Amino acid sequence: MKRIDKIYAWMFERSGQMAWGSVCQRGGFTTQEIAEELAILRNNVSFELNNLLRAERIIKVKGRPVGYLPKASVEHWLGVSLSLVEYDSLEVLTALAPQSQQPITASPTPAATGVVNNPFHSLIGADGSLKNQVEQAKAAVLYPPAGLHTLITGQTGVGKSMFASVMFNYARFAGRFAEQTPFIIFNCADYAMNPQLLMAHIFGYVKGAFTGADSDKSGLLQKANGGMLFLDEIHRLPPEGQEMIFYFMDTGTYSRLGETERKQTANVLLTGATTEDPESSLLKTFVRRIPIIINLPSFEERTTQEKIELLKFLLNKEAHRIQKPIKIDAEAMKALMGNTAFGNIGQMKSNVQLVCANGFLHCLHQDIIDITFRDLPGEIKDGFFHLSGRRDVMQQITDRLEPFLLVRPEDISPALQEADQYEPSFNLYSIIEGKVAFMQERGLSQQEIIRFITLDINIHLNSFYLKFQNGNKLQENILKLVNEDILRFAQQMKELTERELNQRLTERFLLAFSLHLTAFLERIKNHHPLSYANIDDALEGRAREHSVALALKQQIEEKFAISVPDMEVIYLTLLIGSLLKTQQEERVAVLVAMHGSTTASSMANVAHKLLGEGNIDSIDMPLDLSPKLVLDQMRQRIKELDRGKGVLLLVDMGSLLGFGDIIMQETGIPVRTLTMVSTPTVIEAVRKSAVMGMELDDIYFSLCDFKGYGSYQKTTQQQDTSQLCQKIKAILSVCSTGQGTAEKLKVFVDGMLQSMGRSDVNVIAMPLGEVDNQRESLLKRYDFIMSLGIADPKIDVPFLPLEALFSSDGEAQFTLLVQGNHLYQPLVRPHAMVRKISEESMNEFLTYLNPKKVVDLVLEFISELESVEGHPFDNGMKVSLCVHIGTALERMVQHNGLTYSGTLSDADQLKLGVYQHIAHSFQKKLAITLDDDELSCILEMVKELSMRSIEPQDELL
Repeated sequence: MKRIDKIYAWMFERSGQMAWGSVCQRGGFTTQEIAEELAILRNNVSFELNNLLRAERIIKVKGRPVGYLPKASVEHWLGVSLSLVEYDSLEVLTALAPQSQQPITASPTPAATGVVNNPFHSLIGADGSLKNQVEQAKAAVLYPPAGLHTLITGQTGVGKSMFASVMFNYARFAGRFAEQTPFIIFNCADYAMNPQLLMAHIFGYVKGAFTGADSDKSGLLQKANGGMLFLDEIHRLPPEGQEMIFYFMDTGTYSRLGETERKQTANVLLTGATTEDPESSLLKTFVRRIPIIINLPSFEERTTQEKIELLKFLLNKEAHRIQKPIKIDAEAMKALMGNTAFGNIGQMKSNVQLVCANGFLHCLHQDIIDITFRDLPGEIKDGFFHLSGRRDVMQQITDRLEPFLLVRPEDISPALQEADQYEPSFNLYSIIEGKVAFMQERGLSQQEIIRFITLDINIHLNSFYLKFQNGNKLQENILKLVNEDILRFAQQMKELTERELNQRLTERFLLAFSLHLTAFLERIKNHHPLSYANIDDALEGRAREHSVALALKQQIEEKFAISVPDMEVIYLTLLIGSLLKTQQEERVAVLVAMHGSTTASSMANVAHKLLGEGNIDSIDMPLDLSPKLVLDQMRQRIKELDRGKGVLLLVDMGSLLGFGDIIMQETGIPVRTLTMVSTPTVIEAVRKSAVMGMELDDIYFSLCDFKGYGSYQKTTQQQDTSQLCQKIKAILSVCSTGQGTAEKLKVFVDGMLQSMGRSDVNVIAMPLGEVDNQRESLLKRYDFIMSLGIADPKIDVPFLPLEALFSSDGEAQFTLLVQGNHLYQPLVRPHAMVRKISEESMNEFLTYLNPKKVVDLVLEFISELESVEGHPFDNGMKVSLCVHIGTALERMVQHNGLTYSGTLSDADQLKLGVYQHIAHSFQKKLAITLDDDELSCILEMVKELSMRSIEPQDELL
């Protein structure tokens, strides 16, 4: 922020907290006062005040000393427009107020806006690491006449959306916005794959602008008129969208999609956020038009006190949501703070929710949620060891923490509670309680209940964990933190551990052990032993690791001539166990080796940048390089890359083709070699390994016929030959009518198969009633690997219910079944989850209707149908009906309803009349009428599903 803007923002904020009477008593702001408050030299303040005066942004009140006031504030107090900027006294100014209107004698801010306290006062770090950022934000929203557009930058999880929300609340507090002023949030990443739709949301569109644009529609700029629009991940805007935005910044006008003239106007304060470097991810012309760029610090850059306060705040939020106090010991808090070093506040939030959810599960019938270090998941316990490697930080945190912390539901700050616009709408604790009650009713044991719920918690709150790269680069990084002697000793201990466990360890052992050992030796040297957590039971099930830890203890005592306490052995046991668990989660490695100076490394870099993850490396082979040298290099690289799941070797030609087999024979590491690879092949290999977690052989065979994205097809001759000797692999998708839902479901499943690289699997959509009639011919022609839909067609293959497909782990279950793993366990879900599953399903199928608005009306309609039918519907039937009725409503909007070709009995005709009466609620609330054909199809579906639910079958929900 420029010095002149900083001075004006301070004056404007201070005046916003004062009444005219107070101003008359104290006088205006003096040069000396401003200099002392802002720590700016007095002559520099005087220089900037003169510039503000010439710009007519402040007024000068003569006297001894001279006083200055923001012109806009004085005009507000007096209710008059000022033509001059210099006045002899405040009494002269008071006399300018109209006779019928006395000067405003109280600050208008709280009453006018509904925000009583300054929101920035509740922001953790506002007076510390965020002090400059807060001053920038204040200047942005207060700068006359309408504020300054702002870009917030920072790593993922630093709190950019929270900061933008606090900015908006501050603008209301300062009187810049009224209480009902709109604050619109939009994440550009949600529509990044469809730039036209992304811009249509922001700017709106006119009828005929694109296919499906049947009427004019306003955009977010119009909805945010008079307020603030927050565009998260703004770097996802296409260049033409950025140009339209910066034209709007310049002129205040814009055009909707399909309009030829910019005749739309709006008064909107724009705030964007990005994790990328603005200079490289945004147009330079766009960045130049954003006067204020606020960069938020990472979690590591926060002060120690702020880190503790952030953790307390997140725990307070969970206590508020649970409505129970939470007690947590100091070692668990250290683990949580240490585990968030690379994921910022976003990762800390995810970890806190995971820990609190597990604690809630184990303390359902207690008044306090008790969380101890020993209760933490292994990956979060690792945070303690990461933190112990930074002895200064660990000591600072230890000095500030009590043995335990108790937070209560009422401790949460209302300002920040309201500000978190991205808080998930579901209450995980209510879900846990509902599921526990449901499973208890079904007679499940306490152990089974905890296993199921723990799995579900991990699905909802899947925390991420970042690791250092391995290899020489890692050792260079370690030497920045520890001395060379420690690193050499760590290498020896790594070899000892590998011998004892008969298992290769990754280079990550060097990082973890070196840091932990350094911290331990430092504590011994300074006679500052760290208080250990009560983790005696940590040895349970870790006999191998404990044996190795005892051997390490002996080596440490001999090497450094010190005594290692028994409790330290327990910590070493946990450290080794955590490292082994991490290795088990590693994926197949990918090594690209190509002729040429940069060919292989270029391909690998593209894959890494696109996917951002994956165990991939490359070897470039200049034409004049000896094949023997390349073989030696490849052998060493494969040893470093392998995590126990093998290495996929991607090569182009020549001598490289046989190296994989040679290395596999020498080292015993599984190696598969693919030849004539391209960049898409490399990307697909990394995706299948890192994202989908496929095994080495599965990746290899799936890539044998890969010809690039959009071209993954066998030739006609290959297909004809294969069809002569084997059936066509297929998935059977069943629904009630074979139309509407089934077709959309087929498209959805086709997309999932394409993303898996399984174009060899067909999807057959068919009404449930037709399966029996065509069973023989279907089984002769197709080799079905699974079925999915509203009910099991009983064709002797695994069945995936529709509601399970659209659950949080549905894609994982689908992938397992397609890959041939038939260990599918039907999901246990309480009735309270029907709405969520139905809404998720509708999100996939509805284009025009909003599932969030439709789902409750549809479920009310289904509830009425239960009364008509005289029996309750099971959860699977409710979800199936919900999706079908949702798509039926959308067909009515498109004037493309189904035609019922059957014949209704007299009884069904009478029932249809009742259905028509119930369906009138859609007409009243949505202005949509379900015609007799659609209602007849629904009636037929209810009949068919009701009959099938009577048949004995396993519980699907």
